[in-house]
Amino acid sequence: MDRLDIDSALHAAGMDAIDLLRAFFLLAAATTFSVSIPSSLRDRFLVYGPRATSTASGPRLAAGDTSGLLDYLATWQVPHSYFIQFYIASVLSSIFWGLQLFFRGGVFQAIASRVSEEHQLESMSLNQIMICWLLLAMQGSRRLWECVIFAKPSTSKMWFVHWVLGLGFYLTAGVAIWIEGSGTILTRPLTVDHIKITNAPSVRTFLCVPLFLMASGMQHDCHHFLFSLKKYTLPDHPIFRGIVCPHYGAECVIYMSLAVLAAPPGQWVNKTMLSCLAFVAVNLGLTARTTKQWYMQKFGREEVQRRWLMIPYLY
Repeated sequence: MDRLDIDSALHAAGMDAIDLLRAFFLLAAATTFSVSIPSSLRDRFLVYGPRATSTASGPRLAAGDTSGLLDYLATWQVPHSYFIQFYIASVLSSIFWGLQLFFRGGVFQAIASRVSEEHQLESMSLNQIMICWLLLAMQGSRRLWECVIFAKPSTSKMWFVHWVLGLGFYLTAGVAIWIEGSGTILTRPLTVDHIKITNAPSVRTFLCVPLFLMASGMQHDCHHFLFSLKKYTLPDHPIFRGIVCPHYGAECVIYMSLAVLAAPPGQWVNKTMLSCLAFVAVNLGLTARTTKQWYMQKFGREEVQRRWLMIPYLY
């Protein structure tokens, strides 16, 4: 797809590119949440892996055309191991956009030209853009590395829409991380000097970068511990004793730190990355809830009931 194709697609959408990205994240989050409400949809389309086993024997809708159609759609599955493709897409997206931003390539210009003047006037600094791009690239690279070294043989599957939506998320996140800085890049060349953080960091950078790194480290430790567990065992690591899915909470903190770090001048938060965070929080929050329910069924309510889902004292 060349610049003309992208420009034509954005023009046909009739929306500002930033508004279009925000709408995608929020609509995807709202759709996922809506599907989670009726059990007939949740059990078929949102629950996967070992958690799906316990719901497969649960009550279904009475036999009929609607139930039969839902059952048929639920058979459209892909291997759960396809998760690694999300992080391959994330890393490739970061590399692609890094080159586009550095050389102000045609695809970047096609998207940036569809950002309204109002948004371009409130634009991130070049230093912000480079640091945020680097952190997102680090996140995708770490998760890809973990998928390789922590891989276990599995027959688990997930609904194909999970796979499509996941790929869409990671590809669009690669755009979301810089799009509110497009006005700056259009007027000033980007160089490697803008990635330097040897100068005194801003308060925002001083707080958000360490928060990002700590959350990343905690998430890695959680993934390493889960990998070391015997299959389908209740985690007994201290951090898991009070939280069902602390690694999901860490993921939310990672995207929250990026949303704050990428805030344009005069704003508390980058609204595009905040929309991205909303999608992450909804998806992981729903998965954490089904994980807790599965734990209670398998290990007993008293072992799990008092644990928070992702973030202590919040959810």
